[in-house]
Amino acid sequence: MTTLTIMQARSGLADALNRVCYGGERIQIARRGKPIAALVSADDLETLQRIEDAEDLRDARKALARYRKNPASAVPLAKIMAEAGL
Repeated sequence: MTTLTIMQARSGLADALNRVCYGGERIQIARRGKPIAALVSADDLETLQRIEDAEDLRDARKALARYRKNPASAVPLAKIMAEAGL
């Protein structure tokens, strides 16, 4: 994977996007030598989103199974929101 500084990415954005879009490359953007972001193709992003959706669905199924085993253990949404300060 190629790593660019923010300045390199800024000055060569069109080239970086072409490398990602047409060359299938993934480009990491770094600030002070530490990765802070990445450029990936729309196809890669879609794949990542599908993976995340599948993980969310698996977690929801697990939570539903726990609830079905013990409905009394459920925590009301209002309580969760209050604890989160929402």
